Amino acid sequence: MSFDERRFRDALGAFPTGVAIVTGITADGHRLGMTVSSFNSVSTSPPLVLFSVALRAHSFPAWMGMERYSINILSQAQEDVSNRFARALGDKWSNLVLIDGETGLPLLPNTLASFECESYARYDGGDHMIFVGRVIALRTTPHKQAQPLIFYGGRYRRLDAGFRDMPPRDANIFEGW
Repeated sequence: MSFDERRFRDALGAFPTGVAIVTGITADGHRLGMTVSSFNSVSTSPPLVLFSVALRAHSFPAWMGMERYSINILSQAQEDVSNRFARALGDKWSNLVLIDGETGLPLLPNTLASFECESYARYDGGDHMIFVGRVIALRTTPHKQAQPLIFYGGRYRRLDAGFRDMPPRDANIFEGW
């Protein structure tokens, strides 16, 4: 291998990602939440999404016992909430208004979208565990003009304001992939 972990991480940072907070309730009734940038769609039929958790994460054992969870996609206005849930310990839920999802899972208000999931599969991902969830309910924002929170190059970024209304040159470019 001709590169070290830092160089690898820096190269991965060249790929911009959205930011999400995964929330759930443990078997003993405690709320759990963490910021992730590893969210991705997997399948539309059945509706599957994924996120990953570092094996060394303080909350990793609790996530392994989680049978249901929600994934909340953040807007630019929620950078402070992202930072709050990115910390390993502390009261992440203090003074935070929550929405009860259709399944009773805690959802964050004013997110771009929230997906309520049941555990579908887990896969070894090296130093992470990959969690695949089957979406059983979803909620989208009424704020159609809100911009997503983006993480790129090790920090939050903003989309160009012109991005909002620019149609793709070829709307069919990804058909058939």
